[in-house]
Amino acid sequence: MFCTYKHIVPIQRRFIKNIFILMLITNFSVFIAKSNPTPPISRLLAFKRAKSLDNGISISWYEQTWNKEVLAKTPLKPADFVLLKQLGFKSLRLPVAFSHFEAQQIPVEQLFTHIDKFVKQCSFYGFKVIIDNHGGSLNDSNFSAETQKLINLWTKLTKRYLHVNHDVLFFELYNEPPHMNPQIWKDAAYNIVTAIRKVDKERTLIIGASNYNSIYELSRFVRLADENVVYTFHFYEPFLFTHQGAEWVGDQESTVEVPFPYNTETFPPINPKAKNTDGEKNYNKYKFDGNEQSVRDKLQIVKAWSNKYYVPILCGEYGVYNKYADQHSRCLYIKTVRLTLNALDIPGMIWDYNSNFSIFNGRPSLNTLPDCMKDAIGYNMKK
Repeated sequence: MFCTYKHIVPIQRRFIKNIFILMLITNFSVFIAKSNPTPPISRLLAFKRAKSLDNGISISWYEQTWNKEVLAKTPLKPADFVLLKQLGFKSLRLPVAFSHFEAQQIPVEQLFTHIDKFVKQCSFYGFKVIIDNHGGSLNDSNFSAETQKLINLWTKLTKRYLHVNHDVLFFELYNEPPHMNPQIWKDAAYNIVTAIRKVDKERTLIIGASNYNSIYELSRFVRLADENVVYTFHFYEPFLFTHQGAEWVGDQESTVEVPFPYNTETFPPINPKAKNTDGEKNYNKYKFDGNEQSVRDKLQIVKAWSNKYYVPILCGEYGVYNKYADQHSRCLYIKTVRLTLNALDIPGMIWDYNSNFSIFNGRPSLNTLPDCMKDAIGYNMKK
């Protein structure tokens, strides 16, 4: 059939329209893929297990190097497990100061008996559990010798718990690696992972970045060549609020009665001891950092890194030192972090259940958990 100009123009228009629609669909699909990347099949298990750790909390006990009764008592009684279950927690993190006990010439096998009991109790009450190697002396100078010590430790742990369900038990290789060369830490971590994999190829391992599990160091970290790793970070931003008055930090956090969020009317004057320290910088920035949006922006940094490498992440610690922070601010902060983590689909664990960051006012019980904290941890939604 002979085509006139009138026939050609509508065809061209339809063609251009279809191309335009196709471009829109393609661009939208790319946007969705970037926002919610699909992990490789080889990492789906790690993603699934990481998600199972959500609504977790640390049990402070075997990392308390100052406590002379650590091995004489157990950290949790049956009533504690029942309470934790009632409050909706699903995973428990057990920090253990292995290097401290070694220095005290306490055989690691003696520690194992305590850990065995805890793992069995967690299994009985239906909790996931993380064994966390809490602390050590690894640094840029001694990394070769210290890495070998860590390999020896984790080889023993891996063999001992080889029979424990891989969906239930997790290994955290090193709590808060210090401010050291990131590449040296990465090499050390990879060597430890390689040693563990010779014994157990299925255990999900938890690894953080140097500079104390910093979100900023993690954002610069290149993932390890292992498909079954969850990458952890600790979130205590803004530090001026979460660690106010913390004696072990020093003068930089000597300013107390800091509210969250920032309030110009109740914001205290800076403690003179904090002058000319990092605390003064944090104090001056608090009007910008002490709010919910800043929390969201900072957590988005690690979420973007997770999307970039298609790897699961875990907020292994967040919380507030409870000696000086007012109750209302503590509740608001914990609720803000929890809801932001949920929105970003990042599992989170509170620090801690039973020590100086405890969410309770006194000995843990439902009666000593403030109403605002029940709301902060989402208990009212779980009843």
